[in-house]
Parts: sequence; structure tokens; C-alpha cells
Amino acid sequence: MFGDLFEEDYSSVSNNQYGKGKKLKTKVLEPPAPREFTNLSGIRNQGGTCYLNSLLQTLHFTPEFREALFSLGPEELGSLEEKDKPDAKVRIIPLQLQRLFAQLLLVDQEAASTADLTDSFGWTSNEEMRQHDVQELNRILFSALETSLVGTSGHDLISRLYHGTIVNQVVCKECQNVSEKQEDFLDLTVAVKNVSGLEDALWNMYVEEEVFDYDNLYHCGTCDRLVTAAKSAKLRKLPPFLTISLLRFNFDFVKCERYKETSCYTFPLQINLKPYCEQTELDDLEYMYDLFSVIIHKGGCYGGHYHVYIKDVDHLGNWQFQEEKSKPDVNLKDIKNEDEIDDPLMILKAILLQEESNLIPVDQLGQKLLKKIGISWNKKYRKQHGPLRKFLKLHSQIFLLSSDGNTVSLLKNCPLQAESGFQRNDQQIFKTLPSESPGWNDRSSCSHWFDINDSRVQPIREKDIEQQFEGKESAYMLFYRKSQLQRPPEARANPRYRVPCHLLNEMDAANIELQTKRAECDSTSNNFELHLHMGPHYHFFNGALHPVSQTESVWDLIFDKRKTLGDLRQSIFQLLEFWEGDMVLSVAKFLPAGLHVYQTLDGDDLALCELDLADEEDIFVWNGVEVGGAHIPTGSDCEPLLLNVLHLARSSEGEKCQHLTESAHVFPSNAEVGSVFTALAIPAGVAFVVSAEPAGEEHWTAIPEEDLRKTFREQGLRNGSSLLVQDSSHDDNSLLTKQGKWITGVNEINWIQVKNACPSGSEEEQVRIPATANTVVFDIRIKAIKELKLMKELAENSCLRPFDRNGKLLCPVPDCYTLKEAELKMGSSLGLCPGKAPTSSQLFLFFAVGSDIQPGTEMEIIVEETISVRDCLKIMLEKSGLPGDMWHLRKMDWCYEAGEPLCEEGAALKELTIRSGDTLLLIEGKLPPPGFLKVPIWWYQPRGASGQWKSHPDQASCTPSPGVWRPPSTQGAPGDAHAGASLCYLGDVDISEEATLVELKSQAMVLPAFSEFLVPSPAFLRAWTVESRRPGRLLRTGQQQLREYKLGKGTEICLEPLQKEENLGPQEVLLRTQMRLPGVRAYGLPQDLVWDTARGGTAGALRQRVADFYSLPVEKIEVAKYFPEKFEWLPVSSWNQQITKRKKKKKQESLQGAPYYLKDGDTIGVKNLLVDEDEDFSTVRDDVGREKQKQLSLGKKESQEALRVRSSGGLPSTEAPGRPQRPEASLSIHVGSFR
Repeated sequence: MFGDLFEEDYSSVSNNQYGKGKKLKTKVLEPPAPREFTNLSGIRNQGGTCYLNSLLQTLHFTPEFREALFSLGPEELGSLEEKDKPDAKVRIIPLQLQRLFAQLLLVDQEAASTADLTDSFGWTSNEEMRQHDVQELNRILFSALETSLVGTSGHDLISRLYHGTIVNQVVCKECQNVSEKQEDFLDLTVAVKNVSGLEDALWNMYVEEEVFDYDNLYHCGTCDRLVTAAKSAKLRKLPPFLTISLLRFNFDFVKCERYKETSCYTFPLQINLKPYCEQTELDDLEYMYDLFSVIIHKGGCYGGHYHVYIKDVDHLGNWQFQEEKSKPDVNLKDIKNEDEIDDPLMILKAILLQEESNLIPVDQLGQKLLKKIGISWNKKYRKQHGPLRKFLKLHSQIFLLSSDGNTVSLLKNCPLQAESGFQRNDQQIFKTLPSESPGWNDRSSCSHWFDINDSRVQPIREKDIEQQFEGKESAYMLFYRKSQLQRPPEARANPRYRVPCHLLNEMDAANIELQTKRAECDSTSNNFELHLHMGPHYHFFNGALHPVSQTESVWDLIFDKRKTLGDLRQSIFQLLEFWEGDMVLSVAKFLPAGLHVYQTLDGDDLALCELDLADEEDIFVWNGVEVGGAHIPTGSDCEPLLLNVLHLARSSEGEKCQHLTESAHVFPSNAEVGSVFTALAIPAGVAFVVSAEPAGEEHWTAIPEEDLRKTFREQGLRNGSSLLVQDSSHDDNSLLTKQGKWITGVNEINWIQVKNACPSGSEEEQVRIPATANTVVFDIRIKAIKELKLMKELAENSCLRPFDRNGKLLCPVPDCYTLKEAELKMGSSLGLCPGKAPTSSQLFLFFAVGSDIQPGTEMEIIVEETISVRDCLKIMLEKSGLPGDMWHLRKMDWCYEAGEPLCEEGAALKELTIRSGDTLLLIEGKLPPPGFLKVPIWWYQPRGASGQWKSHPDQASCTPSPGVWRPPSTQGAPGDAHAGASLCYLGDVDISEEATLVELKSQAMVLPAFSEFLVPSPAFLRAWTVESRRPGRLLRTGQQQLREYKLGKGTEICLEPLQKEENLGPQEVLLRTQMRLPGVRAYGLPQDLVWDTARGGTAGALRQRVADFYSLPVEKIEVAKYFPEKFEWLPVSSWNQQITKRKKKKKQESLQGAPYYLKDGDTIGVKNLLVDEDEDFSTVRDDVGREKQKQLSLGKKESQEALRVRSSGGLPSTEAPGRPQRPEASLSIHVGSFR
């Protein structure tokens, strides 16, 4: 809905800044993890579907919705097994939703997948990676479900649960005539700006009256004159489930940019809607609603993430609070019977009794102990009882260790006194809520809330909801249920309740399959990965360790965690032949300042799993004293902190300027705060830190002089904290007010500008009409006609239309709307245009011919919203003067491109969610029947490829025609391999979605235009999708159905000739390599190179493959990836890759990740260092391209500024938008016809 407004925030890449040298072993893929202690399942994120996951969890935890969906059987919905049959009426969306809900209820996995559901939506892989607005999704998903359930007993499912009505009334004070209009709603949209909370917003909407008097009178139809009147709105019908959307995102018309409203906005856990309803004679309980779901948006206007707080109405989850591992003392203090916790025999026997076979690997026994009591064996028991294995051996009368010492079980004749004790103390191992209820077993006395964040599910307290009232992470949608809705007792804690038998059987089979896979994987789960940082390849500067060698500094070692520390040390000695002297292994961690060493590992007889080493732990290998002659400070006390220091800049003459400069500095966390003055060469001064205020404003507070002797950690400073430093000798240059706040000012605007767009002899071109948010549009129009001195006849035949940012007139605003209802801001410009505004039952539409629309060429039309697509198409063809019936309609998406076609010609525009202001495109050609694709086919011949497939050798390329795309080229300076190629249009192929890629190629070969080319068979053709007029995604495995490629209805295919057959594997990447010609800033002809990433997807693996391909030493080549859209080359090296990802958390070494994103068809430039020592990879063509982009960008800014000046009446913009925005993408769900 909002382009990249809801771009997903990714943080799954490693904090390791530097390259890994040698990969010693790869990891084995594991089956899905089982559910966590909450016993609830999350939903996996497909890349940008957190908004979808949050809404689906809300619907899943609406039992009435879930069970109503389950009540529809295969006899009404059909079967998924029949979905590919051409004549079968299978309602795929509700079937996949049923299946997903059953998985969330019954399958023992940490997170379910929505891939099948999004496939049923008709979404392509691009749509699954793009995030949208959850409020928009809520409406579109409900519309898709209503369409899917037409003709079934669930046809009214959505309206029965969510439909309500609002009545708007205008009462004449003279004759008491009531003008009434009723509106339907599935969700209520309420304001956030300048409103304290939900109840305040509802009061403004449904209690307060708007009075029309003085110069803002109302035209009464009965009195036939302007009179005093009162306008109000009330809730007439309340649904069982009330959905409320909060308007967090607004647009600043002064700055011309979006912003998020983060002020405090409260909402109650229970709300009484009686004051806002038309009928109030019923009992108060009829109007009571309980909050049960809060969808939360975290982030700003141009990036963020969704998660949801949900109330577990049926008590399906385990609502308990595990203590943090970092707080074992608090956890132990809360346990009443400390004697039993202090007895390791009791705890270990209790854990083994929980296992079905009483058999468990020793390392898993230690992990389960940590999970149960919140503290590891080494920290709690080792000092008194020794290592865990030794303890088990000493108590051989109770525990039976295997011969290799890897597994342990209870002896059959072991006394079971511990069983009752464990049952009694099981509740003590977990900490339950102390304030919500007298005991855990009394579940009905407290509310069970969970935070569901994609795959992660955690219990929360009810009071935690208050944290979502304000800030960048705040509530975005609220869901309430009627308090009178009661759940049956048999539904409590019963996930199988009312789940159909066929789904129960399917889920039981899935659980058995998962158990089998986990058992097979258990034998391979004892390995973990360690990152070994070699001390001789590091040097110490600026407070932290940094690598000297880019490739040899870090080794990845896969090691058995059941082995001892001594075994690990011996293995490293064997790997490092160069090592001399003592070897010390220390746990290290990457911080923003660099690598820092913490504690040293000791105890060679201890198993690695007993040392609390995590997977992918960083281990520093050194002599324990110094690195490169420098003494290394270790421990958490002296962690290096990377701080942002702001201070007044100095001019070239050494004088202080009036603007701040920001620089990064590293300080030990145990250093005094006053040391910042020494680092900046300031004799004395004042330091300021940022402190938070309730209003969310930035507030600087001076650090008292006595606190300057405190350490940075004592002062509460962390990595990334900001310090403002001011020289005490320059107090007159302070940039702060006495309150420590930055000074801002805003001028209030209380007018609307109306421009004359009517053909008339008026001398006036525009006027400003005084107005408020509650001024009626009709009054503004009448006043504008008078002040512009236009004919009175225009009062009956004119309308007001807003302008967009490019000066285009938008849909007319109804006369009865207020500015607030029309969402018009003060200072907006409106055009006074001839013609009446559409009525409430009509649609105002733009339409144009073709997909290449030029601004200002759209035509306008007003039609009834009940008109069919077929009749609307006829009217548009008549108005355009186009003959014939070989046309169809497409809705223009928000990228100003042709979207999905309107396939259901008999459907009404209203049913297809066509709204006033939408643009429809007349596209030539009939639509293919359902289940078929119309695929445009192009011929693609890369530059420099052999022309032997041509039947006429004298032709160098396809005959130039309007169907040829031929990009301009620069002689002698080839950049992108695609740049010198042309795409020649061959024709369209109508083909079934069930056909294979080979069949598509075969049909393309019989097109008349294909006769120019001599291709032996489809196996000698390579197929690509066409994206941005160049080859995009490579289509592999020719026997796969077209449906499985998720091509979409607008996809175009280009075919590339091959010299021989190819069969690319799933992990092989096809690259275009070009050797750089020395001394001329140009490249040779491209050559195809197949790179098998299964053998290693790293920079080193690619360099080795390229070196082998060109028969050059690997150390004598450099390679770079070309980005044609930017005309830039990015050298491929481990150093560059890791520096780019230094702020991430989990390392992605593969070049298929950031920042290279290597994929099929990418151009790789190769430089032979034996003959070419130039560091530059660019060409003359790149210089020209970058210069053109720069000029285009400048021209675009100038034209936008000119448009803003014209639209604002000659007032130039004072501030440019804060950041560039990507093209916006519309959201849609494709549903078959079931009428």
C-alpha cells in the first residue's frame, strides 16, 4: 500500500566484520524445531510477510472465526487434490486457511509456513518479499474470503462476525427535518493525531455534534434555503468482533513527506460502546467489548516490522514465564524448596523421568537442566560435585552411562521417590505471575496474553500492553470481542476441538513424520561451529583487535561439542603447523569498535558443552599475553565503547564555527567520562547526554562536574550513545536553549486555495478561502465562485477537485464532505472544474489506452458502481472511438503500470473493489481463458554470441521494428553483458499453466517470426523472464509446470540460443564473465561461466572458479560484480563483504547475500594483474551513464520544484523530502469465480 513504508527490518546476519578464510565442514539441515515451552506455534516470515502473519494469528485466535471456517466441509469447498482439474470448483483460499489453522493448532513445530496460502492468493515470489499495510490486507483478505465462499453455508461468515453500520444525520434546526445516510463497515478507522486515546477519538466521531451556523450554514432541502443545522454520527449496529484501525501514518503537506504519529494514544482492555450508539435502551452488557488482539508496528515511516499481542481465549498455550539465564539468582530466590533444587540427584532424576525411554544424550541433559532451573551445571554444582559426567559415574547405582559416555539413562531398579517431588516442584521450576491470580491452576481468573513475532511466541503480562501506547513501536490495529461471547468448557485447552476429522488425520501424520526426521537428525546434532580468530593475524589499535590478513584471520571449525577443551586445543595445534609456544583459547566477541577478548577457557578435561560455549562462538587463539607486541586488555570491565561525539567544528583558521560536527571515538568502558576532553584536545568543557522525555522530544542534559570522574559504564553510556561536548570558554556559541531543547517554529495555516479551472472570462486565477477542518466543501465552492466572479450557473454544474504533487486533477470531492472527512489539509490547493461530482452510488474513473501512459492523456468517466466490467469496457471504447471487441481492462497499480487484468467480465466494479479515482487501462487483446497464460516471447542474443543459429548469415540481428528493444552502446566500452544485446519480439503464446517449460519453448519455435532462426530442439534454448527490458530470472528444470514458476499474468519470456544442451543444477549460478582489456578501459566479449555454489559460495570460491576458467593464478586476478542500473562495479573480496555487513548479527558469507546478491545472468568483470595493474573496473560507458543519471536527477528535482511552485501559487518549497522513495506496489488477492 505504501511502497517501502513497511519494509522489513532484517537483523539475521552476523556481527562478524571480517572474512572467514577456510571452511572446514558444512552444517546439516535440521527438521523444523518443536514448539517452545508456550506450546504455541508461530508463522515463518517469507521475507516480507510479517504483516500477513500478524493478521493470520489474530484470525486464528478468534475461535468463532476459526470454527466457522472448520464447519465448511469438502462437499462445499472441494478438495485440494482436485484443484488442478480444469472443471473442478475448488475454493482454494478457505481450504488453505483451514489447513494453516489446523497446523497452528496441532503440528508440533515452532513455526508454520504460509507458502501454500500465498500461492492460493496468486502471489509471486516478488510479492512475498514485499511488505504491505496490514489494515489494507485485512479488507482485501475479507473481500477474497467473501468471494470464495459465495454459494456455501459460510457465505455470510465475514458479515456475521465483523459487519456493523454507522448512521450519519444532519438535523435542520428550523424544520427539524432529518437527513440520514447509513454506512456499512468491517472496521472503524480512528484518528491518532491530536487525540489522547481511543475513547477520545470515538467521542469526537460519535458523540460531539458539528453545528452549521453563521457563515457556515447548511442548505436544507425541505426549507430550500441555508439554515442552522447539526451534523452527527452514531453506531447503529455493532458486530460481535470490532476491528479498529489507527491512523498512525500521515502526510506533511509542508514538507511533502510522510511521517509516523508516535504520540501517546491509550486504549482500554474493556470498553463500553453505549455512549457512541444510536440505541441505548439495552443493558450495559450488550455494549461491553474486551480487547483480545493488538497488531503492533515497529519502526518509522520508511521501514518497520509487525508483530501482535494476542489474548489466548481458549487457554491453548502454556502461559508461564521462564527466568532469564542471566538472572539465576532471582530465579533461585523465588523457589521455595531450595533443598530440593540444591540436590542435583533430585533434579537429574526428574528430568530423566520426563523422557519416554529415560534415555538422553549427556550434553542434552545439561541443556535441559539449564532450561529447568535457569543456571548451568558448571555454575551451580561443579564446584561441589565435579563435572557432570564424573557425577553420573559416581552414582552408578542410579544412572547408567553408555560405554562411550555419550548417553545416560535411569536404572530399572532405580527408586522413583523423585517422581512425586518433581510433580510437586514442576511449577517451581518456572516462575508464574505473582500478581494476576492466586495460583497457576486457577487459569480462569487471569488473562493469558502472548507476543507472537513471526516464529517467536512469548508470554507477556497484561500490563505490557501499555508499552504500545506510544513510540516508534506502537499499536496499529485493535481487535475487540463482545464480552457476552462465552466459550464452551470443552474448548478450554483442547486444540482438537471442532477440527474436522480429515484435518486431524493429516496433522497426526505430519507429527509422526516430524518425529522420524528429528530422530534421524539427532545423531548429527552434536556438532557445532566455532570461529577461530588467529592472534598472529591481528593487530591492536584504537582500543580493539583488527585483522591484518583478510583471508587467514578467521577459520571456521566444525567440532564435536562432546569432546573436551584439551581435544580442541590439540586439534588446533595440528591444523596450525606454524604455531610455536603456548596456546591460550579465549572467548571473544565482535563489538562495533572491533574484536574484544573476554574470559580465558581452562579445564582441559571439561567437555565443550559444559563450558557454556554457544554455536558459532568466537574463539581468540593467542599466547595469552600480547598481540603484535601490544598488551591486550581483557574482560567485560574494559569493553571498548564506540561513541558518537558532537562538538563545534573548527574553521580553517582554527576558530570555532556555528555548526556541529559528529565523529566516532572509542573509549574503554571503565575510563572516566572526562577523558573525552583529552581526546578532543579541549582543556575544559561541559558534556551533555541525551535524556528521554514523556513527549518523545530530544533533550540534552549536562553531566555534573563531579560525575565526569565516573566511568562511561557508570554514566549509563553504551555503544552508539551520543555525547555533546562544548568548550567552556565559548559559552556564547551554545547551540542549546536553557531547557536543553532545539528550537523550532511552525506557522499556522487556516485557508484553502481554489484555482479556476473553468473556461470563463474571469480575470482571477486563484483565491484563498478561509476554512477550518469542519468547513463543508459546498460552502468553499460557493465562496470561490463569488470571489472568482464567475457565472452563478456554475453553482449547479461545478465541483472541486484536489491536485496531486504533479499538478494532475484528482477525483472530485463530494459537496457534503467536510475538509476533515475529505482528508484535505489546510493550505491544500483545489481546482474549480465544470461538471457535477459523482453521487454516492457512482464512480469517477480515469482511463487511458495502452500501458505507456503520458501525463495528462487520461480520459474521465462517471459510471454506476454496479455496472459490469463488460459494459464499462463498451462505454470506454465508445468514448475513445476504438472499434472492435479485442480489448480488455486492467487496473493501473500504484507504480503507474498495468496491473492484473479484470478477468470477470460479468462482475460489477464494486465487487472488484474499483474505487473512485482509480485508473483503468484499455489494453488490446482478448484475455486467455481461466487456467491459461498469454506469454509474449522475445528473442535474446547476447552481444558477441555466435550467429550460427541465423538462417541468413548476412543479418547481424533481428530486423528492426517497433518490437525491438536495442539499447545504445558505446564503441569499445562494453559494460553489462546485456547492454549490447537486443530483444526481438517474436509473438504471443497461449498456453496452459499446467504445461511445462519445454512445451512453452516448443510452441515458441512454431511462431512465424521464429522461422529466421535455426534451433535444433528446445534443449538448445535458455529461457529468462523479462524485467526492465532485460533478461531477469533464469527458468530452470524444463519439466516443471509453468504454474510452479509463479510467473504471473504479465510475465514475458525471452529465449537465448545455446551452442550445446545444458542442465543447470539447483545450486549452480550462471554468470557472464568479461576479461578487462589492459590500457583501454574496455572488456572483451562475455563468456558464460557456471559456478557451483554447493562447493562454496564465498568470495574465495568464486575467485578460484574464475581463475581456473581463465587458467590464471588466483592471486593474480581481481573480480568485480557489475550493477548496470548504477553503472558501478563492486570488487568481490571477503573484506568488502564483511565491512558492509558489520552491523548485522548472523554472518552470511555467501555472495548470494548482501551486498553482492549474485544471481543468474550477473556480469563479472575479471582483471589480469599480470598485465593490468589499474585499480579501476569502470569503462567509458559507465562514466557517460553516471553523468546522464546525474543530469536526469537534477532535471527531475528542478521539474518537481517547478510543479510545487505552480501548485502552491508561487510559494517555493523550503525543504526537500527527507529521503528517496521506491515505486509503490499495490496489494491484491486473486480469487476464482464461484457465482
